[in-house]
Amino acid sequence: MTRVRTTRSEATVRIIVLGAGAGGGLPQWNCGCVQCAAARTGVIAPMTQSTLAVSVDGRNWALLNASPDLRHQLAASPALHPTGLRDSPVKAVVLTNGDVDHIAGLLTLREKTGFTLFATEATHQILSQNTVFSVLDPTFVRRETIALDTDFCPLPGLTVAAYAVPGKIPLYLEGEAPDVTMMGEQTIGLRLWSGDREVHYVPGCAALPDWLVSLLEPADAVLFDGTIWRDDEMPRSGTGTKTGARMGHLAMGGPDGSLARLRSLRGRRIYTHVNNTNSALMPDSAARAAVTAAGWEIARDGMEIAL
Repeated sequence: MTRVRTTRSEATVRIIVLGAGAGGGLPQWNCGCVQCAAARTGVIAPMTQSTLAVSVDGRNWALLNASPDLRHQLAASPALHPTGLRDSPVKAVVLTNGDVDHIAGLLTLREKTGFTLFATEATHQILSQNTVFSVLDPTFVRRETIALDTDFCPLPGLTVAAYAVPGKIPLYLEGEAPDVTMMGEQTIGLRLWSGDREVHYVPGCAALPDWLVSLLEPADAVLFDGTIWRDDEMPRSGTGTKTGARMGHLAMGGPDGSLARLRSLRGRRIYTHVNNTNSALMPDSAARAAVTAAGWEIARDGMEIAL
């Protein structure tokens, strides 16, 4: 997956953050935590569940994941509005795993407009085993299998390579003692490039081994898993019993957290897939101050990135 970088040219990659939140979004429907209360009262902006849109020409777009909020997200983004009576600029969907908050939006795309669905064999099997996804008419929706560490082109001019990152299988497939840092097709990161612009999208990651840090270092932009600030924030806040590690997500904070481990990144660095319990969402929090001081941003719905 090495690539020679060429002379920098005009911006060739455009990204729209359709949703920046983790599963449940912000505010979560059944949660009265500090962050959800702040979102309900307008202190901080609400967030829908995580999905990106990417384009190299501003006309044809690929979605990275398909959240349950996808219908609203598409309606809120003029660049993704229909271009004809029954036509859409969405030409591809690329899935990073089989989590509900990344696949449920596929059901929104069932109205017989063509696109290509890219996923690993493991994620395609999850979709195939759940017959509700048969509403995606194969006459219109072509399913392509992603091979790890192998280039593919979801759009003309955009090359992508998927790579395994530490993670776990979806919650609804877990047994009693799931491996939360397994490596394989169940959780992937995406490396995207066009011309000399390189972006990484890693919305779920349980650990940052040295090889992954090195892979991310030279990128022009990295959108990385920002689910939690501290590993035990859900038990501490009374919002749940699972730690971040148990959920397959690495905390931002702490000596081994992503903020410390990724301090050598050279390009723009943005946290996405942010859980409603994460105190970094609050602009006056110590967590936000630490994030900002380290040169990181918190993604927001509607955020646009041009490289």
